[in-house]
Amino acid sequence: MDILACPVCKGQLRLSVDEEDEMEIIAGFLYCPKCDVKYPIVDTIPNLLPPDQRN
Repeated sequence: MDILACPVCKGQLRLSVDEEDEMEIIAGFLYCPKCDVKYPIVDTIPNLLPPDQRN
């Protein structure tokens, strides 16, 4: 988590976990409090695309 930064504002991201196993986070999101953007984690993969570039 220390090396991840918000791609919009370069702020520090916070982690919120909805589902995990012993080794990894399966679902949840990364949140940037500086610019109020959430980046979803789905099937262990974080989507760090800016909101205007997501499907």
